[in-house]
Amino acid sequence: MNFRKGKNHETPEINLIPFIDVLLVILIFLMVTTTYSKYSELQITLPTAIAENVPERVQELTVTVDATGNIAINNETVRYENPEQLASELRKRVVETANEKEPVVVVSADGDARHQNIINVLEAARLAGLDRLTFATVKPE
Repeated sequence: MNFRKGKNHETPEINLIPFIDVLLVILIFLMVTTTYSKYSELQITLPTAIAENVPERVQELTVTVDATGNIAINNETVRYENPEQLASELRKRVVETANEKEPVVVVSADGDARHQNIINVLEAARLAGLDRLTFATVKPE
């Protein structure tokens, strides 16, 4: 028995109004809670430089470390026993130059040198009282 004879069946449709209401509430929530400032940036003032001024040549003390661990100070090979011994060699080289200004220790290390050998040179420079250190590098081609 068919009791609905003659009635048209309505096609079901999706009501989008509640869906749009929920999306608007989520959008408002995101707009209110989002911060637009960047906290990770550092506020710095960069120094200015004048190209005409040539900096004076500083005294350099070159310490070279090769891949096998040999150490040379100003192209003179020294035997490494411990940091104290290397510090005394560095002090001796500083006294030989007899300049009023503290020299800059330039560490030229082979790319395959062990890290411990470089740390030993840095420790010796600290023990010798040499605080101005830098590393020599080359520009990649």
